[in-house]
Amino acid sequence: MGSIFGTDGVRGKANVDLTPELAVALGRGLVTLLHHEGEKRPSIVIGRDPRWSGEMLEAALVAGITGAGGDAVCVGVLPTPAVAYLTMHSSAAAGAMISASHNPVGDNGIKFFGPDGYKLTDDEERRLEEIIDTGSGRRPEGTRIGRRLTDPAAVARYIEHVAGIADVDLTGLRVVVDGANGAAANVAPQVYRQLGAEVITIHCTPDGANINDQCGSTYPQAVRDAVLEHNADAGISHDGDADRLIAAAHDGQEIDGDVILAILARQMHHRGTLSNDTVATTVMTNLGFKRCMQQLGVEVVETKVGDRYVLEAMRERALNLGGEQSGHIIDLDHATTGDGVVTAVRLLSVVRSTGASLKELGTVMTRLPQVLVNVRDVARERLPDADDVWAVVREEEARLGDAGRVLLRPSGTERLIRVMAEAESEDDAQRSVDRIADAVRDHLTV
Repeated sequence: MGSIFGTDGVRGKANVDLTPELAVALGRGLVTLLHHEGEKRPSIVIGRDPRWSGEMLEAALVAGITGAGGDAVCVGVLPTPAVAYLTMHSSAAAGAMISASHNPVGDNGIKFFGPDGYKLTDDEERRLEEIIDTGSGRRPEGTRIGRRLTDPAAVARYIEHVAGIADVDLTGLRVVVDGANGAAANVAPQVYRQLGAEVITIHCTPDGANINDQCGSTYPQAVRDAVLEHNADAGISHDGDADRLIAAAHDGQEIDGDVILAILARQMHHRGTLSNDTVATTVMTNLGFKRCMQQLGVEVVETKVGDRYVLEAMRERALNLGGEQSGHIIDLDHATTGDGVVTAVRLLSVVRSTGASLKELGTVMTRLPQVLVNVRDVARERLPDADDVWAVVREEEARLGDAGRVLLRPSGTERLIRVMAEAESEDDAQRSVDRIADAVRDHLTV
């Protein structure tokens, strides 16, 4: 078997790539990895989003866990960060979230958390794969077999935790919440209402088939239109597993992860709570964010694209704030992974405490026009040695100078190369992208 883990757990087409048989093997392997003879029976917290295949995979994962002698504690439909939180605060040996995040309903995935609430390390995932490959999982008998348990208070405990983060109440704010018909559809509106906000919900009626269907953080026009229709102060748009969000101001203006991160970083910098006066982002973060941080005197650490890499940099540098343009915001003071509901509470708290609108807060940074093109059917593996392509890149970098930048990034899963440029004008950015994309096609087409 090749590597089954990607950058965010195991993911694929449900019942095709991610089968019940694989879920059983993952559950059995996880308990085998964690269990040591003579120790108490390990318990694994299991949550899921409401997509159609979740119940099937949950049943299979429970079978693997209990068959290896572990107790499976099923908490039902909850956000990914809720599973991480409950794992860390219930003395569980591990947690498992069944979700494909913002992907369509036909996909699904399983990601694992250790007892500290952080995702399993690369080494732990490698050892888990070895157990599955060799078929060496535990098979106890009699009363050493595990049990399927439930935790009826899990939802209430997570809501209490998130609501407790706010340092002001949200009374007077009218907020539209797009639950993506996913894991946040129930808990997110409860949190905001408990804090005093007037909440208008859209796409908060999951039926298993409608998750992420023209809604949620990858379809921000839905919350924008609802904010305008209801004359709301703000809109909050979650994704399928609620580990990210995109917001909307009262005029419908999109407030993406870069802007949210800038708003929170400025507040923490002024309060003296931003660890090492540094924030972690990825190479895709808009240049306007970096300029904003430079003006504040805040250092920016860049990583590869992916919240996993942002988190690694944060832990290595002892930072408490990081995030991505896509809306993954990691606040290590309150969570061990990206948490869209935590981020929304913090963002709305800034609106309430400052008296400024979300639109006004969003002016903290001036976004440079950004153009991104995916050049398909190219030999991405030849990019490092494509001297003619890099010559064009250097020419465009020289032309833009400090007023812009370019970025080439091969896809990790498809035969394509992403070409991105930022500049003072969209025309300038488009010119750079077009020249570099043409060079990629000329020299790397398969």
